Amino acid sequence: MKRARTLSVIGAGEASPAQRRIALEVGREVARQGAVLVCGGRGGVMEAAARGAREEDGHTVGILPSSDRAQANPYIEFAIATGMGEARNAIVVASGDAVIALEGEAGTLSEIGLAMKLRRPVVALNSWQNIEGLRRAESPREAVALALSLARRSR
Repeated sequence: MKRARTLSVIGAGEASPAQRRIALEVGREVARQGAVLVCGGRGGVMEAAARGAREEDGHTVGILPSSDRAQANPYIEFAIATGMGEARNAIVVASGDAVIALEGEAGTLSEIGLAMKLRRPVVALNSWQNIEGLRRAESPREAVALALSLARRSR
């Protein structure tokens, strides 16, 4: 049986309306391309991306920091309760064939670093600019297409 392609989407836990709009479109595009969206399962960028994916009948996985699955946002189809706090960031990025990094803070930056250590391709969309090895995209559609292309090459 062929395994589904997975894209991890990371970004701000408390996101502005503009950040949420971009995340929503990323989630929609992930689903349109037939990939499974993996995220941290909580609010902000994670919730908006998961909402976008579910609106397009896509699948979503939330890797939660707590041991309470009820803390997942309402758009998470499969909630994974870790009880690991921020250490769950390693699971979020390891679960994706590639990572799309949206604007965020220290947690997002740590996930970018972990993804790169794990040799997961990282595509930045409105995210950090001066990290060697990051690929950049100008739109949600371009970010998803590039992430899927890089994921195929890194297998």
